[in-house]
Amino acid sequence: MSEPDQRLVDRAVLSQRSASDPTTSVWVSASAGTGKTKVLTDRVLSLLVAGNDPQKIICLTFTRAAAAEMESRIAKRLGKWSTIRDQDLRIELHQLTGTHPSKHHMLRARQLFTLVLETPGGMQIETIHAFCQSLLRRFPLEASIAPHFKLMDERDTNELLVQAREDVLARANTRREKILTAALAVITSHTHEASIPTLLASLTAARGRLHRLLIKHGDIAKILQHVRKLMRVDEEETSETILSSALTSHTNDKPRLRYAAEILSTGSKTDIERAKKIQSWLDCDKNPIEKFELYADAFLTAARYTGPIEIRKSLVTKKIKEANPDVKDILEEEANRLAKILTRVRSAIIVETTEALLHFSDAFLTSYQKRKEQHSLIDYDDLIQETGRLLNREGIAPWVLFKLDGGIDHVLIDEAQDTSPEQWGIIKALVDEFTVGNSAQENERTVFSVGDLKQSIYSFQGADPGEFQAMQSFFRERVSNAGHNWREVNLTVSFRSTPAILMTVDAVFTAIGAQDGVMLDGNVITHEAARAGDGGLVELWPPVEPREADTPIAWKPPIERIQRDSPPTRLARLIAERIHRMIKNEENLLSHGRAIQAGDIMVLVRQRGTIVEELVRALKSRNIGVAGSDRMVLTEQISVLDLMALGRFLLLPQDDLTLAIVLKSPFIGFDETNLFDLAYNRSGSLWQELNTRFGDDNMFQKAYEFLSNMLSKVDFVTPFELYSYLLDAKEGRKNILSRLGSEAADPISEFLNLALAYEQNHTPSLEGFLDWMEAGNVVIKRDLEQARPEAVRIMTVHGAKGLQAPIVFLPDTMQMPVHLPPLLWPQDQRGGDIAFIWPPRRSLFDNIAEEERKKAINKRDQEYRRLLYVAMTRAQDRLYICGWHTKKAVSEECWYNKMEMAISRIGEKIEDPLLTELKETSDNQIIRITSPQRSIVRVVKTAKENIAHKLDQWALSPAPDEPITHLPLTPSYSNKLESAACSPLSDDKSQRFNRGNIIHRLLQTLPDVADGSRREAARRYLALDTHKLSNNAQAKILEETLAVINDPKFHTIFGLSSRAEVPLVGEVNGKVISAQIDRLVVQKDRIMIVDYKTNQFPPTDPMDVPETYLRQMSAYKVALEQIYPGRNIECLLLWTNGPNLMYLKTELLATYSP
Repeated sequence: MSEPDQRLVDRAVLSQRSASDPTTSVWVSASAGTGKTKVLTDRVLSLLVAGNDPQKIICLTFTRAAAAEMESRIAKRLGKWSTIRDQDLRIELHQLTGTHPSKHHMLRARQLFTLVLETPGGMQIETIHAFCQSLLRRFPLEASIAPHFKLMDERDTNELLVQAREDVLARANTRREKILTAALAVITSHTHEASIPTLLASLTAARGRLHRLLIKHGDIAKILQHVRKLMRVDEEETSETILSSALTSHTNDKPRLRYAAEILSTGSKTDIERAKKIQSWLDCDKNPIEKFELYADAFLTAARYTGPIEIRKSLVTKKIKEANPDVKDILEEEANRLAKILTRVRSAIIVETTEALLHFSDAFLTSYQKRKEQHSLIDYDDLIQETGRLLNREGIAPWVLFKLDGGIDHVLIDEAQDTSPEQWGIIKALVDEFTVGNSAQENERTVFSVGDLKQSIYSFQGADPGEFQAMQSFFRERVSNAGHNWREVNLTVSFRSTPAILMTVDAVFTAIGAQDGVMLDGNVITHEAARAGDGGLVELWPPVEPREADTPIAWKPPIERIQRDSPPTRLARLIAERIHRMIKNEENLLSHGRAIQAGDIMVLVRQRGTIVEELVRALKSRNIGVAGSDRMVLTEQISVLDLMALGRFLLLPQDDLTLAIVLKSPFIGFDETNLFDLAYNRSGSLWQELNTRFGDDNMFQKAYEFLSNMLSKVDFVTPFELYSYLLDAKEGRKNILSRLGSEAADPISEFLNLALAYEQNHTPSLEGFLDWMEAGNVVIKRDLEQARPEAVRIMTVHGAKGLQAPIVFLPDTMQMPVHLPPLLWPQDQRGGDIAFIWPPRRSLFDNIAEEERKKAINKRDQEYRRLLYVAMTRAQDRLYICGWHTKKAVSEECWYNKMEMAISRIGEKIEDPLLTELKETSDNQIIRITSPQRSIVRVVKTAKENIAHKLDQWALSPAPDEPITHLPLTPSYSNKLESAACSPLSDDKSQRFNRGNIIHRLLQTLPDVADGSRREAARRYLALDTHKLSNNAQAKILEETLAVINDPKFHTIFGLSSRAEVPLVGEVNGKVISAQIDRLVVQKDRIMIVDYKTNQFPPTDPMDVPETYLRQMSAYKVALEQIYPGRNIECLLLWTNGPNLMYLKTELLATYSP
């Protein structure tokens, strides 16, 4: 690598150091490549060196990968500080803080590695979803959710959404719920059934906004009032009444229209046709609505059937107009009246469809929510919403914030531009405590945010650049008003890209058209290159043009495949050939002083499509490694299709086509000849033929034995066991990888993971698993940052956010986004949602909907331009810009045109030998921008190839048998018989079994709840539907539990010195113990062990306690005597069926010592 420009580096360091000041709240705007992660890391390190406790710092990142990267960097720095010489440590601390460190700071820095390592739970560097999950785990009762909730993955979410959809559709079809049935009727009358899943997906994604609307307005009826007010439709008005009223109220105009029709009938053919339509309408006395559309055709264009309402440009020919000018006025007046009528009708229809969708969505989301509650599940959106409710709940929020207030002093937010309004609400609730009450007067507490408006590209996840700016103003005001330090820092020095690339980026985004949506803060977009002396280049290739298709030969038999012209395919081959020659000719990567490798190259696309598949194919055909796509649809992978085909055969061996697929799969390996010999002229099914002829051929015998063996197991093992046996014992994995290559390893592993996950929530049947797989359309996200160095990475721009590569190709630069969300969200002047509206199709957009559509298009196109900024700034050394034309005209707003306009001004045109040779583009000239290599390059030698060494004999020999290890002793479980459980035939039936577990959970969590809130928290928990408790049972459990917790005799057990669910692992008399103590009290002179017992008849005398429990408590006692020597160990049993607390004497337990 080359040495950077030290002048710019020094200036950037000063800005970064200013942002790292631990005494100041800072808002950082960091352009691409300016060291955002370094600033975050330095900020955390500065806070630690300044004396802040690690557990009082929380850093919220956008991705888990970013959190892991930060943790790794911090651990590496702290580890280094603990061992380097004093002089080196002094230099490092001076570079970090800009001041000469004191002895105290030197000692503090050396101790930090151990301090962070010993921090319970580690440092809080996590995604906001992980933070919310931990918060809800800590305060489940206050949040009114099940303490044992499980976080759903994308597959579980989709499954429950399908179930909720089917439930609501079934309820609507029964016609018992009239409102729901009517709502579905309206929806289906305006949209095709194939569009309903997309509509429901939009509703699901927007349920956070729907919830905020309900809170803001109160209920659905109030929301509808605002919709009607927005659309200017009265409550009693419908589309039918508006049209009927308009048609019956214009009788005064009929004489004038008859006059106009009479005059038109004397004109040209066009005038006469218009006159007939008008006259037919005027002569229609009964039900004129039926002829209204034909009448409107005389005045309005047919464009109203697919879009806006337009008045015809000419309503009368020139001759008639000159002779009778008043006719023109009559017709124009009527045309305007009709346009207004139809616009009002559209408004009323939008109100009707929105009302229907509101009722349907309420039923749909309620059904979805009930299914989650039944299984104690929450999804990722729930994490944010439930945490937001918790931190703003009256009477509860102050207690939660008080607990957090004592635990968090500094909040850091990464990628702040991609934070959604709901997430900002959580952060605001946390930081509010920094600037009010005693918190504002205590130790300096800070908020730190780093982001870049130009890189806000996740609107589909709720990110809003406007919210980023609003939060900047909010925090500036709150922090300043509290008397704390506030600073705003702009980072513009890029350490990533060469001058050629940054010059191109600046040129593109200084154009007015490209600035919209990117230059939101008003600051001119400029980048300074720290790598000022590094060589780089930008190339703009001419687009690939479509070719005229050859005329097919008449009567040619269909015996060969005819490939149509595909510009994306031709561009993919062109890019693959360019990459191939880079590597083959060992082109020099100037700033690195070495040859280009496949791992240096990243191809970025706006969305996955033909270009990705064709590029992978073209690269592999040239023996160039490909890391694959960053997202993989599992059921489209060949290896997974083979696994599923085998499963389908095992379920139905008579399916000839499926068996043929299995025979040709890597598991068996038939070729075309083998399959033909077996299948041709057979008398029965293919499986019957194989049963009959398996002795005729070695391949037949191999197939028969393999399939028979699998059939013998399919009815007796779970899908996971079956496929594990196939892939390991039957060498299926080895056979797949030998045919398909290492790229098949990930799909196989994910397939097995899903098989195991399926068994955890479903009856483990093979048929059910295969159906679950096919219905789920499982998408696997892959981290290509860790891809092997010899492989080209092909990713979406969204997936590449935060990544970089020496060489970047942008192939799909001429395609514009076309899709818009089905729901439109009108907003007030402050950016808050007023309501949502649903115009089902383009021909129903009224003026309000058209205005909202324009706003939605503008937001979409603004993000499209920000996406271009992100794509261009991933490149470190080289950027190649390509594209292809289709037969449709290319928009002037597309990426390619924006870049061509800028590059053509500052670049030079040259002829490219590769384009000349391959003749795939209409023009052989490219536009190139270069920056020369002036800096001295530090050459890093890399191994040219891996040299194979002969393995020692021990590596080839089977591993020896492992020594037998004894299972840990689990005191809670014993081979001894326990006392009889409560009878299921008792009056309370199964509830007594559930009762003990509920009391156990309450005794675990309620002591951590404030005294005044315990009863209400317990009441809400007991009222959850999952417990299925009657009101009487709830009240009884509530009183019994609170009686124990509030009893002064038990104050010590539930006091500050006690802990719940304490894990215990150790060795006692040669036996390993693994257990969890329900309640542990640690005091200076004694230790108290409390164990809850449920579903048992509680004895009244310790001598009657079952032997199992005495052995358990004795084991606990012996183990804790080793941990706390010299302290008195007391053992107690808390019987929940009472409840009753029982002391166990030491003499009694000594008899049962392990």
